[in-house]
Amino acid sequence: MGVKPLYFFKDENTIAFSSEKRSLFASGLINIEVDEKSVFEFLSYQSTGYPATIIKGVEQVESGSYLKIDNKNIVEKSYWKPTSNKRNKIDNPAAIRKQLFNKMNAAVQKRMICDVPMGAFLSGGIDSSAVVALMSLNSKDRINTFNLSFSEKEYDESAYADIIAKRFNTNHTKYLLKSEDFLDQVQLGLDAMDSPSADGINTFVLSSAIRSAGLKVALSGIGGDELFAGYPGFKQFYGLNKLHSGYSFLYPVRKIAATALSFSPSNKQKRRAAMLGISSPTIDKVYPIIRQILSPSMIQKFVHTEIPVTGLQTSLKNELGAIQQFELLSQYSIAEYMGYTQHTLLKDADQMSMAVGLEIREPFFDHELVEYVLSLPDYVKFPTYAKQLMVEALEPLLPNEIVYRKKQGFELPWKQWMQNELQSFCYSQINDLARMEFIKKDALIEYWKRFLKNDPDIRWMELWQFVVLGYWFKKNGIH
Repeated sequence: MGVKPLYFFKDENTIAFSSEKRSLFASGLINIEVDEKSVFEFLSYQSTGYPATIIKGVEQVESGSYLKIDNKNIVEKSYWKPTSNKRNKIDNPAAIRKQLFNKMNAAVQKRMICDVPMGAFLSGGIDSSAVVALMSLNSKDRINTFNLSFSEKEYDESAYADIIAKRFNTNHTKYLLKSEDFLDQVQLGLDAMDSPSADGINTFVLSSAIRSAGLKVALSGIGGDELFAGYPGFKQFYGLNKLHSGYSFLYPVRKIAATALSFSPSNKQKRRAAMLGISSPTIDKVYPIIRQILSPSMIQKFVHTEIPVTGLQTSLKNELGAIQQFELLSQYSIAEYMGYTQHTLLKDADQMSMAVGLEIREPFFDHELVEYVLSLPDYVKFPTYAKQLMVEALEPLLPNEIVYRKKQGFELPWKQWMQNELQSFCYSQINDLARMEFIKKDALIEYWKRFLKNDPDIRWMELWQFVVLGYWFKKNGIH
């Protein structure tokens, strides 16, 4: 699934490989040079897809694959893909729920085998609550659970975590994180990044808190959204395809609308234009647009690089026939595994936890569980409420207060921080990045100024990517 990354470098005389790019840099074997096409992909998706990385000559091995080296010949072979399994023949909802419970329970059991103290992340959401519930069923001892709480009520979920901790009698630890303490850890989190990521600092803070309690292993609920249609993109893709005939029929009209929207200075409108402009709503066309942070035409305002075909687009196109053997919700799950999951989510979890000596284990990325859920028909998976199939399989373990709560996620006031406490730090990184030859300095600085003036068309994430990239280049001596 890509839980652990693997990178390699080769030339006429050498092959070097490691789970971190930084050790390859430190070997002195590589002339560290920026791959501008990969930078374009990073600004699109906050990560780079297989096989490229941001550095020329350093490649990543695709998940579920291995390299065979014979003298100077290197062959990469795949031994598992999300598309490897076939449609499940069981069409009885009750039987499916029973088998799904067994699969989830087995996935948790396997990840509880450990000879050091372990715990679990407990945000109070459905995914982490499900993992804690199953851990409690499989342990004679009290489970150690950890929650990060905030004094700002709009960001705090600790009350929901308390409900689960009480229900399963866990040994619960709640860390109150004040804004000023979190901001002190931002630079430590950036220092821990082997791969630049716009979305990893949260995991670093959580991991640091658990490790400080003396634990070396923790189970996490990440992966539940990808498996049980937890993101809005699932329903968007499903809806577009249910309207397929009308969508195709209206293509000439949509094309005109797309052309008009493409002239908008708004990144959001440019992304809408891209969706309106696709000829058919197949997964290889829809998913890359839904997952975009910045549209290609917007990125071109900031970099001197032609729009490349990204690794994500290539991978989806190459696997399209195999992906389309699955039903719609599973198609979107597979795209998530090939894209955001492998290249952002799992890399963040690995690099940010290992930086503090914590091993994260992810039951929802158990490949046997994944194979089973991908094989199920849409009608048993389509959620009328969040993660419905998972919740029904676990009944009556999860209380209604958790199941029917509004999805929140681990959100932080990044916009406010970037405009205030982190403003000087962010500008310094952006200004340093703007000095690189392939960056259009004036356009990037102007975009930053518009953000500071609260331009509603600019999201904090769009500029945070440039901050992270500038810091990462400087940290690794890339000028």
